[in-house]
Amino acid sequence: MLIVDGYNIINARRDGGPGMSASTLADAREQLVSDLMDYAGFSDQQVVVVFDAWMSDRTQRTEEKRGAVTVVYTQKGEIADRYIERLCDELAPDIDLRRLEVRVASSDGLEQTIVLGRGASRMSARELMFEMRQLRQEGIRQVVQKPVSRRNPIGDHLPEDVRSKLEALRRKDGH
Repeated sequence: MLIVDGYNIINARRDGGPGMSASTLADAREQLVSDLMDYAGFSDQQVVVVFDAWMSDRTQRTEEKRGAVTVVYTQKGEIADRYIERLCDELAPDIDLRRLEVRVASSDGLEQTIVLGRGASRMSARELMFEMRQLRQEGIRQVVQKPVSRRNPIGDHLPEDVRSKLEALRRKDGH
């Protein structure tokens, strides 16, 4: 599982990181979620991205599932760091038993130290952006370079007598 401090990543993208073409905060959030959906698809991971509502009027926390990505908006007065820490606490038994690997993407040094203490591993915003770009390029390369199979998987499941008759018809027609 990858847990992402959403605004931390958005701010890192704005500081000259790749992939930041969004002009508004809402556009930046949507672009990040879209990129994380691609990442989740290529990496086969569950992703949780957290946007805090520290200064907003949002009265309750909301969670929205988008494929393998869960988008969390915290409630007023709740910062993303605290939500991420609580989530790591909830997942700690599975982390301890090695049933789940949890990584937290944030460039906040204090947050990185806290999640390490809770059993998760950490990665910086820059590392996440690099990994997302690499995985996407590698995934696209594998799709483009995937060899075309000449096998007939349906034919493999036919009874031998039917396959023989079909082969005889194919030869009779000169194919």
